[in-house]
Order: sequence, then structure tokens, then C-alpha cells
Amino acid sequence: MVQPLVLGIETSCDETGIALTRGLDLLTDVTASSMDDHARFGGIVPEVASRAHLESFVPTLDAALERAEVDLADVDAVAVTAGPGLVGSLTVGVSAAKALAVAIDRPLYGVNHVLGHVAVDALVHGPFPQEFLGLVVSGGHSSLLLVRDIATDVTELGQTLDDAAGEAFDKVGRLLGLPYPGGPHVDRLAQTGDPAAIAFPRGLSRGKDLARHPYDFSFSGLKTAVARVVEGYQDAGQEVPAADIAASFSEAVADVLVTKTLTACEAHGVNTVVIGGGFSANSRLRALAAERLGEAGVTVRIPPIRYCTDNGAMIAALGSAVVAAGLPPSTLDITIDSGMPLTDVLAHA
Repeated sequence: MVQPLVLGIETSCDETGIALTRGLDLLTDVTASSMDDHARFGGIVPEVASRAHLESFVPTLDAALERAEVDLADVDAVAVTAGPGLVGSLTVGVSAAKALAVAIDRPLYGVNHVLGHVAVDALVHGPFPQEFLGLVVSGGHSSLLLVRDIATDVTELGQTLDDAAGEAFDKVGRLLGLPYPGGPHVDRLAQTGDPAAIAFPRGLSRGKDLARHPYDFSFSGLKTAVARVVEGYQDAGQEVPAADIAASFSEAVADVLVTKTLTACEAHGVNTVVIGGGFSANSRLRALAAERLGEAGVTVRIPPIRYCTDNGAMIAALGSAVVAAGLPPSTLDITIDSGMPLTDVLAHA
């Protein structure tokens, strides 16, 4: 039996991503990024991102169809990110997806962006086990999920209470005078420093905080601690040991993420962890997860870096899972949801 051809559309932030899948077979994945347009502002400018999506959408769609050697009429279902994300960016993608669904008379599925970061791993490493943990870490999200079925049974165990991991890295990058986006630059700098040089705090990891929030994360206090260390060196007229600060900060973030994930594995009897999202490209997180989870007998699945950042493949993958599960399509009057909860795989009208 031929699997349905699913068109996936991703426009939650600053990447316009379009992909086509048949089941777990990825036919093509094309991404246009407006990152360079935002660099001079030191962060994402929502209006600039929305305009970039408008300009990039049709060329990206045409390129995806051409590379997959299919026509738009061959598509069996249209999946699009309905949330969470930037309101303007989401609106461009959802509006375009509705128009395409009407034009070719195919069902529309407005899906959850964060869950897409987990779903995309199946395109690389094959079907998921019956039960696993998903750790989604990016510039906007840090969430720990218990997944029994990516389309129908996802439980959120924990999330960040303030800054996301990737967001904290970008802010620390600014403190250290690094270019935007700070995450990759901090990661590279950290590899030249001493991770034990500075004992930075681990948020929600001790005493009553840990008891109340066993699987939640908090990185704002860590970011403040970094700021104070940097200011201390500057006030003393001393050179800021940027590499050691980056390495110690990176170690603190990775330590908390991996420790809480391992605790959740033990508590729920799970032996597979899927890590996704832009921050899953971080070298220290990858190394520490492989080391500590591996020692505990837990299999770690992390997709290649090209599928860690936002892309159409993740939405096509989740769309394919939703179609295979037989879930009813979204109605054409669905709205975008910038704060879409992780318990919702599909958007509601």
C-alpha cells in the first residue's frame, strides 16, 4: 500500500520550511532562512520574519515540489505549524496552507511545532518504541515529554519556568560580546574553556525546589549568575575569562537537562530518549547525554543537526503520523495559537 504524500509547512519563527514525506520516507526538505536579516538587530524581529515568509514561501514550495518530482495535485494532505510561535509568522504559513488545501481539495492538519521536533527523528532513525521520553530544547522551548504515541498520547512532564535553554545561551552570548545568534558561538568558545572553572548554579535541582519541580527547568538564575561574574571582572578592570565562563555555563545547562531526563527515565521505566530542537545541536549536551544516559542503559536518539533547527520535515513527519493515526483533519476556520499547549497535537477552531 502506498503511503499518503504529506506536504509539511513550517513558518513558526524565521525559517520557511517545506517538505514532502510518504510515511517515514522523506522525499525533500527545503528551507529558506531570514536569520541574516535579524542579526544586525541582535534578535528576531517579528515583522521582518513575517515579510520574509511572504517573499520566500512560493519559491520554497516550488523548489520542494521540483526536487521531489511531484506535482501539487499529487499531495494527499497538507500539514502546517499552527503553534506555538510568532503570531505573524504562523499566520503566513497557516493562511498559505488553507489556500493550498482548498485549491487541491485535500485535508488540512494544523499541528504542534514542538511535537514536530520529536516526530522528525523517526524519519532518520525509524519507528519509535512503544514508549519513550522526548526532550525538546530550543530558543523558545525546554520541555520533557512522556510519549506513548506521537500523534495521540503525549504527556508533558516538565517545562522551563522562565528562559528556555537556547534563549539563555543567546543572552549569555550577548554578555560575552559574541555575535547573534549566541548559541553556536558560546558552544564553540566553551570547547576551549574549563567547564569546572566556575561553579554556576543548577536551577530547581535541590531541596524543596527539586521536590516541587522534579522535571521542570529554570535558567534565568543561571543567566543572572553569569552576568554577575562578567560584571565582577569588568568592575575589577580584569580581562573576562570568556572561554571558562562559556564552558562552565554550558556544563551547568547540559547537567540539568541530562540529570532531569535521566531521573524521568528511571521514574517511568523508559529506556529511550529522543532529543530535538535547535539546542540539541549543542556539543556538550550531545556528549553528556550519550555518556550519562548510555551508562544507565538508555538509548539516545538525536537527529542530524540539519533537522534540529526549524524545518518542514518535522511538520511533514508529524502530519504523516497524524494521518496514519486516523485523526480527523482540522477545519478551515482553525486559528493560529502562539501558546499552543503540548498536549494538543492538532489545532482547534
